[in-house]
Amino acid sequence: MNFKFIDLFCGLGGFRIAFESLGCECVFSSDNDKYVQKTYELNFGELPFGDITKINEKDIPNHDILCAGFPCQPFSIGGKRQGFEDTRGTLFFEVLRITKEKQPKIIFLENVAGLSNHDNGKTMKTILDCLKEIGYIPFFKIINAKDVGYPQNRSRWYCVAFNKKTFPNIDKNCENLFPKKRKLKYEIESLFEKNVDLKYSITDTCKYNIEQYINKFYESQRYNSEHILIANEVRKSRCGFRCDGISPCLTAKMGTGGNNIPIIVSEKRKLTERECLRIMGYPDSYKIQNNHHQSYKQIGNSVIVPIITDIAKEIINILTKETN
Repeated sequence: MNFKFIDLFCGLGGFRIAFESLGCECVFSSDNDKYVQKTYELNFGELPFGDITKINEKDIPNHDILCAGFPCQPFSIGGKRQGFEDTRGTLFFEVLRITKEKQPKIIFLENVAGLSNHDNGKTMKTILDCLKEIGYIPFFKIINAKDVGYPQNRSRWYCVAFNKKTFPNIDKNCENLFPKKRKLKYEIESLFEKNVDLKYSITDTCKYNIEQYINKFYESQRYNSEHILIANEVRKSRCGFRCDGISPCLTAKMGTGGNNIPIIVSEKRKLTERECLRIMGYPDSYKIQNNHHQSYKQIGNSVIVPIITDIAKEIINILTKETN
């Protein structure tokens, strides 16, 4: 069965890679970021539509699955957490507008973990209540990538909502919808590049900060001096380390300057764009624009492709059974 899906707030196309790998067809994509549009076109051969608020829902093709990693800044601990008071927060209601018109069988959403406790849980309750009001049964889970086999300390909110007209008994079929806890499939070191360009070297100031504070870390924790990663924001007041084969969370702030890009201490360099893409689960065939800061920002805003694929597989299984 060739299921069709749409890719809203598509970013680098992580949802698309996952669903196309399972034989699904993307019939519509949209993102308002001009840099993202160019990267998406480079990889998928089509330029996404722009501002979703200006697109008539009737003009969007019919589809089985609506995918949307809607903007997370309104709910992120890295932002001001204004939620629905932020204009970007209202973009969730664009998802509702399209859903009401097109009635997809399934909605698949992704956002930051902070959405679940924003405004004492009222924001998430609003989202779930809205989905229920338009005839969908939502299931959600907070998943940290490092807990389900992928080496990044990245917690995200995943939600899959089923059209109750299509799935009147869905409660009985969702026990395997989200991936279970499991050991790492591989460690971060296996993703490192060799012979990296000198442009990724850290500054003398960064080296000094590391030297000043790394001894305290060595004294308090076990470590592997050959493969230690230093976390984001290498400052005297904030110097965090990881030495467990796991990357710190990659964020859009990587696009604001070198201090926010994780560092391999033993090599005294920043992670490259390719390494960051690998950490997010993108294949090496994926093409990234030669635009240093924008590329890091796009990667930090993206989804972890293998987790999306894990959930997508179960979505396809459920859809296939219901169709048959």
